[in-house]
Amino acid sequence: MTTWAAAAFLMAAVPALAATPSPTPPADGAPAAPGPAWLDRGTAEIAALDKVDDRRADLTIRVGQSATFGPLNIAVQACVVRPPDQPADAAAYLNVTDPHPGAPAFHGWMLSSDPPVSMMEHPIYDVRVVACH
Repeated sequence: MTTWAAAAFLMAAVPALAATPSPTPPADGAPAAPGPAWLDRGTAEIAALDKVDDRRADLTIRVGQSATFGPLNIAVQACVVRPPDQPADAAAYLNVTDPHPGAPAFHGWMLSSDPPVSMMEHPIYDVRVVACH
């Protein structure tokens, strides 16, 4: 998705978000879900790709836990899905860190239906949300 298309998508969503009441953050300090129409799930399916070595891993990570792929530490803080009466989608709040100095990190929501909207930009690794269970 190009930058202008992402900007148009976000600008179109702002009025809808303004009319939606903010969700109450969980008491344990975990980030709030990206809207009121999401259902909590306990496990995230994450696809990780090493673009240099052409190596892929499918990781299953419980909310509140983390896993490693190469030097990356992938921590799942929340995992949510849309209710059955809405278009299928999953989103996970991830903290992805690389211990190398100056390496990029990702902290935020990642959507399974539209990875380019919120993707981790790393020269070697791709990480994306596949599903939440």
